[in-house]
Amino acid sequence: MAIPFNRPHVIEKEFEYMRDAIERKAICGDGYYTKICHKWFEESLSVEKTLLTHSCTAALEMAAILLDIKPGDEIIMPSYTFVSTANAFVLRGGVPVFVDVNPYTINIDEEQVEKAITEKTKAIVPVHYAGMSCDMDKIIALANKYNIAIIEDAAQGVGSLYKGKPLGTIGVLGAYSFHETKNVISGEGGALLINDSSYVERAEIVREKGTNRSKFFRGEVDKYTWVDVGSSYLPSDLVAAYLYSQLENINKINDKRKYVWNFYNNFFAEYENKGYIRRPVVADYCQHNAHMFFILFNSYDMRYKFISFLKEKGINSVFHYVPLHSSPAGQKYGKTPFAMNVTDKVSDTLVRLPLFYDISDDDLSYIADTIKQFFDDNF
Repeated sequence: MAIPFNRPHVIEKEFEYMRDAIERKAICGDGYYTKICHKWFEESLSVEKTLLTHSCTAALEMAAILLDIKPGDEIIMPSYTFVSTANAFVLRGGVPVFVDVNPYTINIDEEQVEKAITEKTKAIVPVHYAGMSCDMDKIIALANKYNIAIIEDAAQGVGSLYKGKPLGTIGVLGAYSFHETKNVISGEGGALLINDSSYVERAEIVREKGTNRSKFFRGEVDKYTWVDVGSSYLPSDLVAAYLYSQLENINKINDKRKYVWNFYNNFFAEYENKGYIRRPVVADYCQHNAHMFFILFNSYDMRYKFISFLKEKGINSVFHYVPLHSSPAGQKYGKTPFAMNVTDKVSDTLVRLPLFYDISDDDLSYIADTIKQFFDDNF
């Protein structure tokens, strides 16, 4: 068998909606499907304003502009995250301040955040790893205490909740990803969620290359012109058309992923009890979207043997991030005030298992049998 780590999925009306978008003869940004995607998010999540972007990276870059990040401003974030989390702020001259992750949740260690705050701190960027929410009450308390903004990197969190509240709607701004590896996909794509109305007007301008074009199309000005910094952050309406079909089926998608996630979780319980691995920990405050199932080995060597063994059997399991604090650019542009022992350990020992909408029961049985053979041979 050959089982990939990920396989993009078509659920129902993606092709129909894309064809309709083409027939409407307007496939550039902010077309019909972009608008109904915006409406879906704003009504489903009770969010002030949503703006589709061509990637989650673009949404984070917009957030950095909206917060007026300037050279020397510090932004606290976990080191165990994708490069876009840091790059968005570095592009504005900001300094990522990397802190360790919690050994149980693999999210930013809330206890380390306060220690990293200085007079230069402009924002905290909690990253909801694997669709598991950070402890947002603790982060909100710190943000209020020191008068700093929260930008949620909820790239992996579409459909996840923190104490019943959708991820991405808790900070002043939130960012989603619809990359083909995510739950809800459009190939590439993202969204900026604006939860503070004071950012709405400028966000539209920044997204439209720094122009007031959106106002022009609403008839609020008689011509549009360049009024601020910005870039072209809009996705094609073809992307939005594909995405809308996915949004219509988000519960179906996440239910299937939860089925797979629970299969893995139950299967690995025996090996966790024996001390061979550790499974994900789901905090009481979190309702996750089953974005990812991972296990943690006790050593790099065993992780390496596991991935190699599965690859020989046609199963593609993968490790995840190389920590940003230890990367060349992270050392050049960032700041690491404390030890990163947990991050380094997680990076060396974490493995992600295949998890996608179309994975079959036969696939899962084969994966389980193969992994059982690995443990029987090595422990």
